[in-house]
Amino acid sequence: MSLAIIFPGQGSQAIGMGKALHDAYPESREVFREVDDALGEKLSALMFDGSIEELTRTANAQPALMAVSMAALRALESEGFNVSDAGYAAGHSLGEYSALAATGSLGLSETARLLRIRGTAMQDAVPEGEGAMAAILGLDLDAVQALCDEIREGSVCEPANDNGGGQIVISGTAAAVARAVELAGARGAKRAIPLSVSAPFHCSLMQPAADRMAEALKHVTISQPVIPVITNVTADATRDPDAIRTRLVEQVTGSVRWRETMMFAAGEGVTDLAEIGSGKVLSGLARRIDKRLGARPVGTPEDIAAFLKERS
Repeated sequence: MSLAIIFPGQGSQAIGMGKALHDAYPESREVFREVDDALGEKLSALMFDGSIEELTRTANAQPALMAVSMAALRALESEGFNVSDAGYAAGHSLGEYSALAATGSLGLSETARLLRIRGTAMQDAVPEGEGAMAAILGLDLDAVQALCDEIREGSVCEPANDNGGGQIVISGTAAAVARAVELAGARGAKRAIPLSVSAPFHCSLMQPAADRMAEALKHVTISQPVIPVITNVTADATRDPDAIRTRLVEQVTGSVRWRETMMFAAGEGVTDLAEIGSGKVLSGLARRIDKRLGARPVGTPEDIAAFLKERS
């Protein structure tokens, strides 16, 4: 079977995530220690025992989710798994940074610092309350794009995430997104759900954050990953460090093309996905995108044991 490793994005955070890994594997404990040291604070304490409101803050959630993914991966590696056993890596939004850390393209400490900058920059790009996001269920991408075009009228309303399975997230100014939610049903959507988010991610309003990431990434060494990484903004694979740097900047304002990412993987012969980190959101999406894809969450010691048993 052909395997790809995938890494979750924001929304998969939960208090207690990674604690079982920390307790079971010294390799995982070292990941949390290194991330804490890189950020100069005990992010792990917030993850294990803090408040969900504080953990969900974008500047915290982004490095925290990456830390859990890397802790799970290091635990897997301690049991004999090798990243090069997989054909591809990919991650949803911030998960792309996890994929790059996992494949040796970025160092762990550097990735934690970049995600703190990214989370802070995305939060600061738009004053709170001026932007919004909503999930549109039951329409394809072309229909959602048409809806956004219909109500834009000088404001911003854009597809932000094409998650697959008839789930597309839109992002933009609060008034434009609210209008899109009102009209979605009449345009054939099954549901339109405003999302509880702190900023309108993955749309052109994030340009100030993209500019900050471009500056931050200038000073970072990006190595060739050991396996190709399928990137969000292009939904195809690369191992070129210069392309990776460019795509990480474009990703801030660009749409997360997750449906196409999974279709690309399936088209390349991938049949199995390991969702490494917190939760199982991506595993659920994969089955709805392409029935050829089997997905398994790998984020706890029990998950690791089951995954390795299945592959033995």
